[in-house]
Formats: sequence, structure tokens, C-alpha cells
Amino acid sequence: MSRSVPVIDPARSPVVPDPRRPADTPYLRLHVGEAVERYRRLARALPGTAIHYAVKANPDPRLLAALNGAGCSFDVASPAEVHAALTAGAVPSALVYSNPVKRRSDIAYAAARGVRLFVVDSLEETAKVADAAPGASVLCRLVTSGEGSDWPLSRKYGCSTQQAIDVLRHAARLGLDPAGVSFHVGSQQRDPEAWAGPIAASARVFRVLRESGIQLRLLDLGGGFPAALAEGCPPPSAYGAAIQRHLARHFGRHRPRTLIEPGRGIVAEAGVLVAEVLAVVHRGDTRWVYLDAGVFTGLVETLGEAIRYPIETDRDGGRTGPCVLAGPTCDSVDVLYERTMVDLPLDLTEGDRVRLLGTGAYTTCYSTVGFNGFPPLPTRLVS
Repeated sequence: MSRSVPVIDPARSPVVPDPRRPADTPYLRLHVGEAVERYRRLARALPGTAIHYAVKANPDPRLLAALNGAGCSFDVASPAEVHAALTAGAVPSALVYSNPVKRRSDIAYAAARGVRLFVVDSLEETAKVADAAPGASVLCRLVTSGEGSDWPLSRKYGCSTQQAIDVLRHAARLGLDPAGVSFHVGSQQRDPEAWAGPIAASARVFRVLRESGIQLRLLDLGGGFPAALAEGCPPPSAYGAAIQRHLARHFGRHRPRTLIEPGRGIVAEAGVLVAEVLAVVHRGDTRWVYLDAGVFTGLVETLGEAIRYPIETDRDGGRTGPCVLAGPTCDSVDVLYERTMVDLPLDLTEGDRVRLLGTGAYTTCYSTVGFNGFPPLPTRLVS
């Protein structure tokens, strides 16, 4: 028994988007000049401290070239970041390889291209650097609590002061140059006093090793310098003043050379993620607003609602109400703000634009192709 096949009238059929043509949104709008100005603000807040931009925050080659042209150095954590920094015009001596645990071949790659400063936090990693980059300089990373930061970095990396002393002595025995100490107080650190404890701990390491004949000379104060997101933050000058005060207190006349590794503090406020509303759905008494950007398309730092971005929309100015903000993928984790909902205009509807501010950092670098077929987040520069 044959079945008739319905004839579809092309004029009446729905328009199916061509998957080969990218949608207009989402994308990151990036103002490179603003990132350069924020680099300069940090430099004014910490005169005499070398600034190494954390390439991982946003590796856009045009951004790296502009920062290099302004005199910025770089913090790298992989061979790809080494290549990106050198391609942007940086000299190898302007790079610090800050990843404390590295593939042996990655150390060799960096060393072969002239990188001579590596961070370690264990005896095992120190031996690895000695093997892959003989004679290189090393910094030993101290553990910190991350208290006061929106995105703590404790537990995975870092060691105690006594372990750091042992590591740096081991480095000297292996023919490495024990250059100093590093630490990181946690990303989006809102408390300028968070540097007090790690600086004091670093000074103890310097003092003990100085008394045993090893002269350390370099202190890496890490990143953590924040962007003015939804909750605000102190200005760079407050961080500079606190750090200078604690360096003077704990090091006195033995003050070492210093460097910092800001990422978010330079590039976050230079970027705006532009998204589109896919749907507004009421589930019981709760309004859900779905965007074409989410956890897997650039907004991974909203996991656990750790980072809260300021939001603007095409409908601003009218009445607002709470809603859950969610991304476009099928994964139930792809929800941005549910525990603490966001207030958005009540007349927000499909097709409206939503702009998430302060998203220049850790968005394009965490956006991947493949999950439900969504493409990586593109960047558009603005003057």
C-alpha cells in the first residue's frame, strides 16, 4: 500500500538558517585602547613594578601587539601563549612562564625560544625544569587562601614557606638560578589587604635563604587586580598603596624587584559581550530569559555565580523584574544566574539585545566549538 508524500510549498515553508553562515550574535566587542589605558593606570599605581599581562585572559593578537607597543611584558602558561606573545613582538626576557606544573616538552619549547624564567611549586617540577631548561631562573609559588576574591585559586597550586625554602635550595643544587618567590591572591580580588600575608611569607623565605647564602632578588605579586563588575571594587591606586606599604614593612632595605601578572584588571572592562534574547519563558512564577550566549559560549565564570557581570539591554528605562538568565545549549548547567536572579526589563522579548559589561577577560578564551555545535565567541574591535 503506497503512501502519498506531501508536497511542500517553498513559499510557505519556514526559513531554515544556513549553518555555514555565522549568526550576528553573540560576539565580544573589544576596545583595545581602553585595555592599554588600564595597563597604564596599573603602571602608575605600582611604579617600578614590571607588569606582565596574563595572556590567558584574552589572547587576541591585536590586543597583545598594542600592549607590547605600550611597554607591557607578558605572563604565559603554555607553548601557544609563548608563541602568541613572541609573535606580538615581545622579547623572550619579557616573558614569565607562570604555570607551576608543565609538560616537560613545553618547558623545552619555551626555553628553546629564549624564555628563562619559570614558576615551580615542588621538588619534582624543579627537577623537570633543570632537565628541560638547564640554568634557567625559577620562582617558587606560595599557597594562599584566596580569601576576598570572587574566583579563588587556592589548593591546586602553591606550597608552604618551608617547602618553598626547600624547593629553592634544591634549584640551586641542580644548577638553576633561584630567583625568588611568587604567589596569587585569587582572581577578582576585592581586598587590597589580601597581599599582606603573602608578602610577609615571601619575606620570610627571602630572609632564611639570605642567611644561608642564597640571594633571592625577584618577587612575583601575581594577578588578582579586579575589574569594576556588578559589585564594584577599589581603584588601582588603593592596591598600589597597600602593596607598597607591605613591601616596605616586611622587606625594608632588602626590597626585591617586583612584578605583577594582571589579566582581568587590564582587559575585562575593555570588553562587552553582545548577545540576543532567544526566548522569554514563564515557568510557574519564574521568568526565564534565554540568551544565545552562555556558560559554554564565553560565560564560564558565571558557574556558581562567582562572577556577576553588569547587564544592559535594548529595553532599559522601563519597569524591571527578576528573572533567571540562561544560555542556549541543552545542558542543564548552562544557567548563568538562578540562585540570585537578575532584574531585567519586563518587556524584554525575543530578538532584543543584551550586553554583558566587563567581559573582555576569560570569555573568548573559554569559548569552544563543538558543544551542541555552537561556534567560538568572535571578537570585533571598536575604536
